[in-house]
Amino acid sequence: MLMVALIFFVLLFLNMPVAFAIGIASLSLIIFEPGLPIEITSQRMVAGTQSFPLLAVPFFILAGNLMNSSGITKRLIRFANAIIGHVVGSLAHVSIVLSTIMGGISGSANADAAMQSRVIGHQMIKRGYSGGFSAGVIAVSSLITATIPPSIGLILYGYVGEVSIGDLFLAGIIPGILMMVFLMIVTYVIAKKRNYDVDQITKRSSLKELLISFKDSIWALLFPVILVVGIRFGIFTASEAGAFAVVYAMFIGFVVYKELNWKTLIESVRQSVVDNATILLIISTSSILGYLITYERLPQNAADFLIGITSNATLLLILILVFLLLAGMFIESTVLVLLLTPIFLPIVKQIGVDPVHFGILMMTIVTFGGMTPPVGVTMYTVCSLTDVPIEDYVKESLPFYAGVILLIILLIFVPSISLYLPNIF
Repeated sequence: MLMVALIFFVLLFLNMPVAFAIGIASLSLIIFEPGLPIEITSQRMVAGTQSFPLLAVPFFILAGNLMNSSGITKRLIRFANAIIGHVVGSLAHVSIVLSTIMGGISGSANADAAMQSRVIGHQMIKRGYSGGFSAGVIAVSSLITATIPPSIGLILYGYVGEVSIGDLFLAGIIPGILMMVFLMIVTYVIAKKRNYDVDQITKRSSLKELLISFKDSIWALLFPVILVVGIRFGIFTASEAGAFAVVYAMFIGFVVYKELNWKTLIESVRQSVVDNATILLIISTSSILGYLITYERLPQNAADFLIGITSNATLLLILILVFLLLAGMFIESTVLVLLLTPIFLPIVKQIGVDPVHFGILMMTIVTFGGMTPPVGVTMYTVCSLTDVPIEDYVKESLPFYAGVILLIILLIFVPSISLYLPNIF
């Protein structure tokens, strides 16, 4: 497995796409291992995609793209502005609130960050916000989508680890809301100090105005509620919920808002095909590596090694999370979930950590890595779309990083925050 890891990182260094790097590295071990027939490669690639729960991923990606084409996004911006537009640094707060709401639609941190960079990023800079601060708010607040349902990452974690997706969706709600609060506190302190948006602050929205914007956005706001309730109470499975989401998005776009047309529908489907092809190819090649991980008894060996370091469950959990954070700085979160869940989930179960609680921590940590140097995907996406230098982004994002780490520490030591809703229902 050391040879596989070495080849994988060399290929990544050479800028080879992740899916091909995983596939070639895995194939190299199979070729040089006499006990493994070469046919396993194609068998595992096909078997890796033959999963009913996995159908949720392409459905939710298509639903998210359809909703972005249906006029939902601009209505959510108006609603977020009505809620928080009267506070210093209002546009930055709107971005954070929008990430919280959009998490229930896009399910992807990178998709949310890209959308906000186009819609809000340049507006923030024009209003006098520094470029680094604007990019930092947008990028780091997109981390909220890692836990707010329907998080694509939580679906994949539930699929790989055989953990209830309904429980994961419920467990992510409170941490997602807390993330919003922590980031808004950081934003308020910085905006107050720098007098951001002082001249642009709107008067506090009246109850009537708030209700009007709420009514205008109600169909979008109901979407994550219907999903969580439907999955948790057995009305439909996660995969069926994804199919429902697509029909729901088309109904809203064509019938309610009447802003979805055949041209935008075709474009949404085209974009979804590209997004899904990328994810499913990674899943296929990761399935080969997953088989090799089991074949080499890596989970058992890793568990013995880590437990040999310390028997303290909390310290062991922190060590695993630190490793995930470092890995997330170099590798995309989807890949890490597929590769590392089979290794670390048995270990945390062995030390008594709830798999649902670990899923929330893992998704938050590995997604957070995408907002940090040296190769964070979300970081590069936001900086390229807002024309902000990476150095400025990193410098201005440090307070937001601190807020995220503080929340993660809180979640580690108070697991009931994540498990409260699953335990109730």
